[in-house]
Amino acid sequence: MATAGSAKFLSGSLMRHVSVMSFTASIGLMAIFAVDFVDMVFISMLGNDALAAAVGYAGTLLFFTNAINIGLSIAAGSLVARSVGAGKDTEAREHATSVAMFGVVTGLLVPVLVLWNLAFLLGLLGAEGEVARLASRYIWIILPSMPAMAIAMTAMAVLRAHGESRRPMFATLIGGGVNAVLDPLFIFALGFGLDGAAMASVLARVTMLVAALWPVIRVYAGMAAPGIRLLIRDFRAVSAIAVPAVLTNIATPVGSAVVVREMARFGTEAVAGMAVVGRLTPMAFAVIFALSGAIGPIIGQNFGAQHFDRVRGAFLAGVKFIALYVIAATVILFTLRAPIAGLFEAEGLTRSLIYLFCGPLALASFFNGVSFVGNASFNNLGHPIYSTWINWGRHTLGTWPLVLAGAALAGAPGILIGQALGGVFFAALSWLLAERVMRNLDTPKPPEPFTGHRRFHTLFGGGRW
Repeated sequence: MATAGSAKFLSGSLMRHVSVMSFTASIGLMAIFAVDFVDMVFISMLGNDALAAAVGYAGTLLFFTNAINIGLSIAAGSLVARSVGAGKDTEAREHATSVAMFGVVTGLLVPVLVLWNLAFLLGLLGAEGEVARLASRYIWIILPSMPAMAIAMTAMAVLRAHGESRRPMFATLIGGGVNAVLDPLFIFALGFGLDGAAMASVLARVTMLVAALWPVIRVYAGMAAPGIRLLIRDFRAVSAIAVPAVLTNIATPVGSAVVVREMARFGTEAVAGMAVVGRLTPMAFAVIFALSGAIGPIIGQNFGAQHFDRVRGAFLAGVKFIALYVIAATVILFTLRAPIAGLFEAEGLTRSLIYLFCGPLALASFFNGVSFVGNASFNNLGHPIYSTWINWGRHTLGTWPLVLAGAALAGAPGILIGQALGGVFFAALSWLLAERVMRNLDTPKPPEPFTGHRRFHTLFGGGRW
């Protein structure tokens, strides 16, 4: 068993653990999302719709690269939490270091590939002319900081895997604070405009790196000495979770890209409205976004300690928590829909899309939340490939046909409605599959690597339901 104070989730109220971890994680996330939201307000104040549209396109492309960092942090959290729950502290340190090294390698290679093909990629999203040029400049400034963000996210995942809730929150709060202070300075005072917003984001990422990595090393001694041997030795264990997790998270921007491309058919107003909704969604539902990373260590520690009843209890506590939060957040959004639209000086189609999101459509976030909890369960219970199948299904079959149908029937608003409807079916599938996995829990073992048709058969045809 883990040492006392290390595996904090093996006892106590599961709902309390879920609530505390989710709210503290969401405070930090909300700070970052709030800065993105304020970025959009500042950019809107410059009086050029092309700038807001450029941020929308750039954000979609940057989402692809950030999905890789998220996937790596999931691997770190899962491996470290299981090791902590099983009392294997040395193994926990080594896994944390291995994932961090993977983050540096991918953080150096991916930006080169993306920047080399940037014009082509923006063209695929539908960006043209001045909007494409502005989006390209924005990405050129932010993307080289990917390694810093990879290490920062890995460090925060390691802290949560040890049961730490406050320090990851402080790291994101500090980063968000730096961004919030530098944004108006760079955008307006120094006159850098859109470039200034990107520069502020880069400095915020570096700040988060320092704030997250320092307590991992100094407080928890949570990192081992890096080395090629360690990277090679842990390649299979890390990649078994990281690769499916990365593929899982890449599915989200694929779905977003489909939505952006279809929305582009309805003009700059529609893209600008979608960009506002894209900034508003994670800010309003930061708690739901945080829940996936917050509940993972709870499930992972109890799985490592073979407390399978608490694994099931944590899943159900997560679903109940989502339902309560989404209802409360939707009521607030609906009440504030007019001031929110006014904040962006939104008119016409842009205003209609904001109103649509702040209405009943926000309730669809419940289904996204259920999928997040399901993904966290799969990642920590040795079946990360299930998350990949669910997420790709959600953002392809559950997005493209419904978005196309929505656009044909109701124009730009129909795109958002179709996107939301796709989440219902795949949330139900995720829940059913998670129940199946939890009914068959056994001694923790390494996650199974992806093996194509065999995994597909296991998911949909093999075993007892």
